[in-house]
Amino acid sequence: MLGLMQDWPLLCTKLLDHAALNYPNRELVTRAVEGDITRINYAQLRLRSLQLAKRLEQDGVKLGDRVATLAWNTSRHIEAWYGLMGIGAVYHTVNPRLFPDQIAWIINHAEDRMIFVDLTFVPIVEAIWPKLETVEKVIVLTDDAHLPETDLPAVAYETYLGEADSDFKWQEFDENTAAGLCYTSGTTGNPKGVLYSHRSNVLHAMVASVPDMMGIGSRDKIMPVVPMFHANGWALPFIAALTGAGMVMPGSRMDGEAIWELLDGEKVTFTAAVPTVWLMLLQYLEQTGKELPYLERVVIGGAACPRSIMEAFEKKYDVHVMHAWGMTELSPLGTICSIKPELTHLEGDARLDLQEKQGHAPFGVEMKVTDDEGKTLPWDGKTFGKLMVRGPSISKSYFKGDGGNPLDEDGYFDTGDVAHIDPHGYMQITDRSKDVIKSGGEWISSIDLENLAVGHPQVAEAAVIGVHHPKWDERPLLVIVPKQGEEIAKDSIFSFMEGKIAKWWMPDDIVFVDELPHTATGKIKKTALRDQFRQYELPTV
Repeated sequence: MLGLMQDWPLLCTKLLDHAALNYPNRELVTRAVEGDITRINYAQLRLRSLQLAKRLEQDGVKLGDRVATLAWNTSRHIEAWYGLMGIGAVYHTVNPRLFPDQIAWIINHAEDRMIFVDLTFVPIVEAIWPKLETVEKVIVLTDDAHLPETDLPAVAYETYLGEADSDFKWQEFDENTAAGLCYTSGTTGNPKGVLYSHRSNVLHAMVASVPDMMGIGSRDKIMPVVPMFHANGWALPFIAALTGAGMVMPGSRMDGEAIWELLDGEKVTFTAAVPTVWLMLLQYLEQTGKELPYLERVVIGGAACPRSIMEAFEKKYDVHVMHAWGMTELSPLGTICSIKPELTHLEGDARLDLQEKQGHAPFGVEMKVTDDEGKTLPWDGKTFGKLMVRGPSISKSYFKGDGGNPLDEDGYFDTGDVAHIDPHGYMQITDRSKDVIKSGGEWISSIDLENLAVGHPQVAEAAVIGVHHPKWDERPLLVIVPKQGEEIAKDSIFSFMEGKIAKWWMPDDIVFVDELPHTATGKIKKTALRDQFRQYELPTV
């Protein structure tokens, strides 16, 4: 027997409809890339998104088409998302910090038909344009007055938008229809596409907003500092519409002064970003003596949060820190470290010890840790193993089937992290089964760097490990075994690698050794290398 409830598909556009109807005057404030502060409310945002949907449909964009965005956090970027989703097309957020060849590969693999691009990133599109195979048009997210001279088939966003009106009705389709696409570079080899559905996005926003997770409501004004090209901006654009929260979008300026100006001037109550951003903000506050009178909560994820950042926010500025963990494949929230009732008695260092953990899972994320044979391990806070997850907003495969089946026989996704879970359900990452380096919230593939270094004619063997950095969390250290009889200068290696990788991927230092440790099967033993260089101080510190 089936229930007799209405068939009401969970489509992302219904989030915007809800916000426009129930919170029409709630503002979205943007520091525009052009420099101005702009304001728009949910009612206006919905009308402009409908206008864009109609214009896209006139251009022949249809159900299932992918359209790339190379853009900062702005209201225009959000309009692009809703306009595309409103006709069943797929927003494809491209990380502009990747190496240009990688960006071109990703756009071609996704078969994007158009690109929405901010002024900052127009030179990137110009550089890769001859390599793009499917892109027909470039929409620059500005007006005619600021449109740069370019040989691209480009049009200003405001002009493009003005070629249609808002007399349009969202298209309806199955809630499992694809809504967004984001490529993760946290795997070896080429990036893999994570394809979100409307249903997964809506469910994720619902579970992430509840009190024991982000705890966002209509009285909040939230500022997603984490970029929208990082796994849906941690779902904050969707959560804001779901709850009616006001939004402050920081645009392209990410320095401590710019972040503080918006936090203070717009009376932001909730914000989220990687530790690097908060380090810059705290340094600015320390230098200027400024305060955070309105900020109540900050979510810190993307990399392990240093205890010193937590202490500064909690003790000096009375801002509650919530450590979080997630992945692109999880939409992205996996856990948040909010305080359960049985642990509210903890104070001082004991409380900070708890807050250093990545946290507990929301409804919709089931976790387990297993050994190498797949046996489930106990939640005792000590026994660590492979962290596995499953749920309605977690990937079951990658776009176009890349990488094969990532699930175990029970449908759990292997996160690639090593962790333990305590009896209260708090998870803590202890290591990574893959040797991906997390630097300022971005991921760097050690294998790609190793393969490049070994291409140098004087290098016999190379290994890359992450070494602690107080600002970036981790930075790559390149360990090289020279070929017999060869003496190599560091500058020779750096020059060889330059131009072949993104600048921020470049190792911070190079160490030459006689040999590397190996396992019984001949693989480089990264655990031994990490132990050997655990106290290594990088020259960039």
